[in-house]
Amino acid sequence: MTMIVTLIVAAVTFGTVLMFGTLGEILTEKSGNLNLGVEGIMYMGGAFGLAGAFYYEKAAGLEASGALAIIIAILSAFAAGMVASLIYSFITVTLRANQNVTGLALSIFGTGIGQFVGEFMRVSEGGYVALSNNLKDSFSQTIFPSFLVNIPVIGRILFSHTIFFYLAVILAILMHIFLTKTKRGLYLTAVGESPAVSDAAGINITRYKYLATVIGGGISAIGGMVYIMTTAGCVWNHEGLSGVGWLAVALVIFVMWRPLNAIWGSVLFGAMMIMYLRVSIPFIPTELYKILPYIVTVIVLVLTSMRNSRDKQPPASLGINYFREER
Repeated sequence: MTMIVTLIVAAVTFGTVLMFGTLGEILTEKSGNLNLGVEGIMYMGGAFGLAGAFYYEKAAGLEASGALAIIIAILSAFAAGMVASLIYSFITVTLRANQNVTGLALSIFGTGIGQFVGEFMRVSEGGYVALSNNLKDSFSQTIFPSFLVNIPVIGRILFSHTIFFYLAVILAILMHIFLTKTKRGLYLTAVGESPAVSDAAGINITRYKYLATVIGGGISAIGGMVYIMTTAGCVWNHEGLSGVGWLAVALVIFVMWRPLNAIWGSVLFGAMMIMYLRVSIPFIPTELYKILPYIVTVIVLVLTSMRNSRDKQPPASLGINYFREER
C-alpha cells in the first residue's frame, strides 16, 4: 500500500506539469489553431519563471516572501508563453502561414530561448542558479495543515501536493464551465468547428483565435515553470523538460479535448512516465516505459476514430487556416 501511495503522489507531481501544458493546448485547439510549439513554450516558461523568482529573491534578500515569489514565477512564465504564442498567432492567423511548420519552428525557437536564458543566469551567477531553501519550501510544500496530510493513505493522496496541483484542478473546472456553459466559450467552440459559419454569424474569428492561442500558450508555459520549481528543485535543468511539451500534445488527444478529463489523464500519464523508477521490471527497458503514453494515445485515437462519434473528435477546422475570401 505504501508503494502505491508513493507512486500516486509522484504521478500527481509530474502530472501537474502535464496538466497545465494540456489545458493550455486544449484552449488553443478549441479555436482551430494547432500549436505544436508547446515544447518550446514550456521551456520558456521554465526559464523565465525561475528567472523571475530568482531575481526577485536577489533584490529582496532575506525579506523575500514565498507567496510573492510564487506569484512572480507564475506571471513571468505566463508572460513568456503569451509572447511566444503571440508570435505564433501573428504568423498563422494574420499571415496565414502553415500551422504545423510554424509550430515546429516555435518549438525550436522557444527551446533555444529557454536554454539561452537558463545558461545566461548560470554563467552570470558563477555556474549555479537556485533559490534559497526557504523559497524552495514555498514551492514544494503543501498548503494544507499537517493533520490532514497525516491521515492514513487518504491524507497523502489528497492533501500532500503543492499549490500548483490544486490551481490546475480549479483551472480545469473553470475551463470546462467556460467552454460549455458560457456564451463566449460556445462562440470559441463554434470558431474551431466552422470559422466560416461563425464569421457569417458576426463572430470575430481573428479575436477569438488570438485570445485563445495567446492565453492557452501562457497556461502551457506555467507547466514548464512548475517542473523547474517542483520536480527540478528550483534549479535550472534543461534536460528534464525534454519531451514534456510533446507529451502534453499527445495528452490533448487522449483526453479528447475535454478539460475535466485532463485531470485524471495527466495523473495517469505522469504515472506511466515515472513508473520505471517505482515499478522496475528487469527485462523491460526504460525506453519502453517512456513511450507507453504515446502508445496509449495512438490506441485511443484509433478507437475513437472507429466509433465515428462527433463529440470525441478534434475541432473540425483544427490546423486549417481560415481564408475569409473563400467563405
